[in-house]
Amino acid sequence: MARQKGIIKLKGTIGDITFYKTQDGHLAREKGGIDASRIASDPAFQRTRENGSEFGRAGKAGKILRTALRPLLLNSADGRMVSRLTQTMVKVIQADAVSERGLRNVIDGEVELVLGFEFNIRGKLGTSLFAPFTSAIDRAAGTLDVSIPSFVPANMIAAPSGTTHFKVISGGAEIDFTNETYVVATSETAILPWDATATAVINLSNAVTANSTHPLVLALGIEFYQEINGQMYPLKNGAFNPLSIVSVDGGV
Repeated sequence: MARQKGIIKLKGTIGDITFYKTQDGHLAREKGGIDASRIASDPAFQRTRENGSEFGRAGKAGKILRTALRPLLLNSADGRMVSRLTQTMVKVIQADAVSERGLRNVIDGEVELVLGFEFNIRGKLGTSLFAPFTSAIDRAAGTLDVSIPSFVPANMIAAPSGTTHFKVISGGAEIDFTNETYVVATSETAILPWDATATAVINLSNAVTANSTHPLVLALGIEFYQEINGQMYPLKNGAFNPLSIVSVDGGV
């Protein structure tokens, strides 16, 4: 891989060189690799096929989790979140100590490894919200809750420059990774002033299916706003809104 320099940037393929644009700039690479049919059938590439199968499974698992939490992710994700989540799901699958290599999966793996995943690397929950909170998953009742005692926003929330208001958001998801289906519920506070006035106690509850046997995931985040002439505008298009997985129950 090489970086393109100069005024004119190329896109497309010339000979064996492909020119393309990424988040890291305009790059170029030489065409190469092994024929796909050989990878699919040659015994020498058995490990490659096994790795590819599990990587594909990790990609699908990441996609269903992202889709389930999409109402929260619309304003709270960075450009590389998809690849980072897939990498985390690979670790989940690799923790499967039951299935054979190549057949390992999320359900027999350790879904709890997604705990603490930050959907926005530019604004992490751990470096944005310093107010103590508790999270609880009640599988029998099908509730995923977050509780935050009263706190002073200006002291306990590290907000980006320009912030005048904020909102706390949460979402609970019940995910069937095998059938690629989900049930999700979200909740949020009103838009609150980011100032020295203490908030009321915040309780956010999300209800899914009672007595579900599927993995349950609880996410918590903050959205920042700027008030201009009485109107609330998402601050910098949500570039620094944190969202993190704060509780996971892997299922039964």
